[in-house]
Amino acid sequence: MANQRIAGLIQIQVNGEIFDAKGDFTYNLGFPKRTGIQGADGTHGYMEVPQQAYIEGKITDRSTLDVSALVSMTDVTVTLTLANGKTVVFHNAWYAAEGNANTAEAEIDFRFESKKQGQEI
Repeated sequence: MANQRIAGLIQIQVNGEIFDAKGDFTYNLGFPKRTGIQGADGTHGYMEVPQQAYIEGKITDRSTLDVSALVSMTDVTVTLTLANGKTVVFHNAWYAAEGNANTAEAEIDFRFESKKQGQEI
């Protein structure tokens, strides 16, 4: 029987370095958002506005993690491997979170943005 897992386990990497993902990551590939334009006589068409390509979630702060280096990262490749077998890649990305760390759960905010659209592989 084929693997029926579609969610759960993930892996997050920046330039090939694996980080300890806390789970529940969100991403947007950065394709334009379309909104309908309505007239008095019906829909006339749509407009497109850009969306920011990003990936965000939380990672665990381990003793070997250099937080200063993390928050200073620019021009990196971020890869998210999903449980369903899909891989999402963002090229030329930069760290875009505030750099907040939480001691109760050893969490660090993880957000990278890219000017380029993300890719699903």
